[in-house]
Amino acid sequence: MTTTAAHPLFAEALHALGLDQLHTRVRRFPDATRTAAEAAAAIGCELSQICKSLIFAADGVPVLVLLDGASRVDVELVRGELGAAKVTRAAADVVRETTGYAIGGVPPFGHRTRTRVLADRNLLAHDVVWAAAGNPHAVFPMAPLDLVEHAAATVVDVRERTA
Repeated sequence: MTTTAAHPLFAEALHALGLDQLHTRVRRFPDATRTAAEAAAAIGCELSQICKSLIFAADGVPVLVLLDGASRVDVELVRGELGAAKVTRAAADVVRETTGYAIGGVPPFGHRTRTRVLADRNLLAHDVVWAAAGNPHAVFPMAPLDLVEHAAATVVDVRERTA
């Protein structure tokens, strides 16, 4: 197995997906890239080029939402997409149990359990986006369509609209 800055679980997922070449593209930073703003500043990219991986609970069932770093999730739109009665942010212990990663380091795929994944359409506005590589100090670049494919995500419109 290749030594990488990525979390071991994510490194295994890259290997299983035939994405071993991504190991060399993972970038590790001395300061945390836990938030989208921290990641964008460290990388030197636009905030919207960061892919946030957020876990919500839809009627108690975890769901992953992939969203650009400049946007916020509209939980009512997520609720509508899933046909759920209630959607809330998942607690930190649920995030770790579901994904195998701590908040701030959750990658868009390579999770401990399989969850439904929604990807906001706005991610597709970029040639490349940056996502967490399993820990709050490491990120990797990927074309958004490839990211959506590897995450087995459904492309939807779930970001808050600004007035």
